[in-house]
Amino acid sequence: MKVNKTVLITGASRGIGRAVALKFASQNYKLCINCKTNKNLLEKLRLELLDMGADCICFVGDISDYNAAKEMYELIYKNFNSLDVLVNNAGISHIGLLQDMSFDEWNYVISSNLNSVFNCSKLAIEAMLKNKFGKIINISSVWGNVGASCEVAYSSSKGAVNSFTKALAKELAPSNIQVNAIACGMIDTDMNSSFDENEKEDIINSIPAIRIGRADEVADLVYYLAGAPSYINGQIIGVDGAWI
Repeated sequence: MKVNKTVLITGASRGIGRAVALKFASQNYKLCINCKTNKNLLEKLRLELLDMGADCICFVGDISDYNAAKEMYELIYKNFNSLDVLVNNAGISHIGLLQDMSFDEWNYVISSNLNSVFNCSKLAIEAMLKNKFGKIINISSVWGNVGASCEVAYSSSKGAVNSFTKALAKELAPSNIQVNAIACGMIDTDMNSSFDENEKEDIINSIPAIRIGRADEVADLVYYLAGAPSYINGQIIGVDGAWI
């Protein structure tokens, strides 16, 4: 099966982003994978994707900075001419009381989790409008829906991503571009490394599915949304084992 479509996956060096890259590579997509700093992990993934037969380029840089994001897109259009699917996965967490959080820490979370989505979406839209086709898929969180104690900044950023998703979907629907988000629950990634085993067990016991989700389960949904009917648009879809 030959697929000529191109996907950009931010935050791809590990966790959900890595699983998404592997999924799209297995379906013969051309890929651009990105991470902020971990060049070695990203290059290792690129080589793995090439071994799978995928056409893949990588870009290391902070895409919450508009100029860095623009440089990445110039690389994409130079190598692949266009972009069909954008997966906004890059993001960070911050756990702690709000009164103990500095403004710089707040700004860092908001910039990493929200500005990166703005930058990458804005830069993708021109090519998608030209082709009258595009899928923008934002990786969000259940805490963007209901908020989490000691994760005010993270919850705020993901709540903004959810509203961004719904609003942009309305703007772009007439041009056959769909924008959806996935609100992840507890997924087995390095983002949860701050929890000890007892804390993880307590969380698992509160999840009706009685387990933590897997990154490949999120990747399967991302891939589905990349080819889903155009009427599936502006949705925040939960992947949380019926937790929230």
